[in-house]
Amino acid sequence: MSCTMADLPDDLKPYADQVFDLIDSVFSDAQLPKIEDGRKPKTNPLNANFDKKEFQALWQRINRKAVYRVEFDSDELVQKCIASLNQALRVTPLQYTVQKGIQQDGLTDDQLRKGEGFKVEETATEYGNSIHSLVRYDLLGKVAANAQLTRQTTARVLQGIKEAVFKQFQQNPEHFIAEASRLITEQKAAMVIERLAYDEVDERYDVDIFMASQTGQDFSRATQKLKNHVYDYAITDSEIERRFVTELDTSSEVVVYAKLPRGFLIPTPVGDYNPDWAISFRAGSVKHIYFVAETKGTMSSMKLREIEQKKIDCARKFFDEISQQVTEDKVKYDVVTDYAKLMDVVGQKAHA
Repeated sequence: MSCTMADLPDDLKPYADQVFDLIDSVFSDAQLPKIEDGRKPKTNPLNANFDKKEFQALWQRINRKAVYRVEFDSDELVQKCIASLNQALRVTPLQYTVQKGIQQDGLTDDQLRKGEGFKVEETATEYGNSIHSLVRYDLLGKVAANAQLTRQTTARVLQGIKEAVFKQFQQNPEHFIAEASRLITEQKAAMVIERLAYDEVDERYDVDIFMASQTGQDFSRATQKLKNHVYDYAITDSEIERRFVTELDTSSEVVVYAKLPRGFLIPTPVGDYNPDWAISFRAGSVKHIYFVAETKGTMSSMKLREIEQKKIDCARKFFDEISQQVTEDKVKYDVVTDYAKLMDVVGQKAHA
């Protein structure tokens, strides 16, 4: 048997090389594409931007650890809580809806299942209080637990409010407890932030936190490959962050930036806080060349969730404290909505 290939038709002879390569790819394993293990976990490696002197200078300014302390006068807290409850504690009385109706003629099983068995002829809303309820409420214990105060301090607050305000407890005990707890917690949180102070400790964050937790990231949220980021890619949490990264990466003012790793945490009384971005600007381009940013869709404190706002307030104090140890080019921290807002905050460099 002959193993030679038949001559190509005249119209294919100009493409002989391509035809033979195609035939080889069918019969030769060497021509097949290399198959890789699709289950191999993806990583987001650090790149040369991490070692840039501009990023290392920023990192040395922010990699400090600190502990917080809060000192406030219980008497002052009690008086502020009493004033808040007297002004804002309003309880909705228990409300009952009474309906009267008659059964439909020729009632069917299907009507019963659909709730159409009775025709409503009259509806009335009645109010009452639960003073005679068999349910016993531990008012003092519940409010103390919810607000995380001692029973003694909570008792002083409840004893100090106006009689008319306290009588609302009879109208709706559960609503009274919930609202009193909320208002007391707000006053406590405001005082905590006001009296919060950070003390720096000797320990610092190691660069290893940038390499930790590299596996298991959701690469469906990854950007395109970046040129100024310390990682090859940025894993973004929102469309706001994705647009922010695009603007950072194309900015002539930005030298290098990083999405801060999850292990970079600032302790606060309402839980640890992980800022979003560390950014180093080109020297001479802006007033604050070292910046830590939190990206949010709104600048309004009222629209931020309460716990988020408290963490941000604490972070401001943290960065103010660690900046005291730096003689020049202090780190600026703020919340920004986009790159334009960032440039407003860092400020244009004043020229002589």
